[in-house]
Amino acid sequence: MPAFTHHIFICENRRAAGHPRGSCDEQGHGDLKDALKKELKRHGLKGEVRANSAGCLDQCECGPVLVIYPQAIWYGAVTLQDVPRIVEETVVNGRVLEDLRIPEAALNTKGKVPFRRSNCQGCDGAAGTSE
Repeated sequence: MPAFTHHIFICENRRAAGHPRGSCDEQGHGDLKDALKKELKRHGLKGEVRANSAGCLDQCECGPVLVIYPQAIWYGAVTLQDVPRIVEETVVNGRVLEDLRIPEAALNTKGKVPFRRSNCQGCDGAAGTSE
């Protein structure tokens, strides 16, 4: 079997409710991995692109989080509604979704550099504002 063209890791870390850093599961990732797998199959990419569960990716304040390799594209505040765009735009067409992308400056800062998502549903568009 040839190597995968892309590998998508979806954080499925769970912490107790009220944890100061939150967790990707607590923030509503739900069935992101299953949705990604279905969308990849719909595009005929099964066997070319791999979607896997991951433990904590240490970007908790930006959750739910996934990272796409080999490009090392980090997406935060991902919802089920984002999955078709992620597959179509990023995986198929190679375009980065700027509204989901966690900037490099915000990676590994434990919320000290806030991540903002302009179209975050059900919030003020801010993530990464841990106390």
